[in-house]
Amino acid sequence: MEPVIAPARVVVESHLEGGEHRTLADDVLDGLTKPFKELPPKHFYDARGAELFDRICDLPEYYPTRCERAILQADSASIVDLTGATELVELGSGTAAKTRLLLRAMHEAGTLHRYVPFDVTESMVRASAHELVDEFDGLRVHGIVGDFERHLDRIPPPVTPGPRILAFLGGTIGNFAPGTRRRFLRSLRRLLGEDGYLLVGTDLVKDPAVLEAAYNDAQGVTAEFNRNVLHVLNRELQADFVPDAFEHVAFFDRDREWIEMRLRARRPQRVRVGALGLRVTFAAGEELRTEISAKFTRARIEGDLAASGMELAAQYTDPDGLFALNLASVRG
Repeated sequence: MEPVIAPARVVVESHLEGGEHRTLADDVLDGLTKPFKELPPKHFYDARGAELFDRICDLPEYYPTRCERAILQADSASIVDLTGATELVELGSGTAAKTRLLLRAMHEAGTLHRYVPFDVTESMVRASAHELVDEFDGLRVHGIVGDFERHLDRIPPPVTPGPRILAFLGGTIGNFAPGTRRRFLRSLRRLLGEDGYLLVGTDLVKDPAVLEAAYNDAQGVTAEFNRNVLHVLNRELQADFVPDAFEHVAFFDRDREWIEMRLRARRPQRVRVGALGLRVTFAAGEELRTEISAKFTRARIEGDLAASGMELAAQYTDPDGLFALNLASVRG
């Protein structure tokens, strides 16, 4: 009789294969040659950028992480009870610090079968996967290392009859401009099947002073985080930016209801990006946009979901109404 070989409890697939460097080069060539220069915020997050963002999350002015964690602590059991989910897929999983609250609720409900973390950092996916299978009996982890703007099709189909929750936490959905955001939500809708749920974190519209303080902390950590993208360009693309020659700018655009982060040239500058053979000039006071972070009302959330073939099944907020977790299902 052949021995029964149990399937591995941890599987990790990487789909980057050096493509992340090409994406950076393409984004820089496109963004720095526009009349209004800009870069996408995903390039903040090298090892140093990730460390700085962890520090930002602990700052007194930066409420989103604390609020989202408080919501998950209060409402994870309700979310699991409403959905009956057997599988959790998470985009931008990181260390799965907040996600553990959902996994614990699923485990206690007796429905937890598989976790699918999706992140750009392979070492983080592997480390959290092995921690979680030790923490939760019977859990299987299928990790995906990739860029969620390019590799969503690598997410495996569900392996159990029950529904899945696809989690996109942290308010990252706000980094997309409105049209791009709706296209991205439609791509997430296709991963849900007919009975799955999307759980998406959104920062809410509030007093501009509270919003601007969250991106202009007194210790200057956010400013250092913002300038770090220039260190990334210097290292990865042989650029010669002088990061201290740029000042951090963050403000709330009241018409668009989003925060913009920019880097403003303190003096006229000529920058060479060696890997691209590109020379870029900055006038004194000229700005490079590095992030938008949209803030949401319930109506905006419902409109984006409706345009993407989904509807709001439940919304959970912190006691002060600063942040929301939105649980969406497929319409009809």
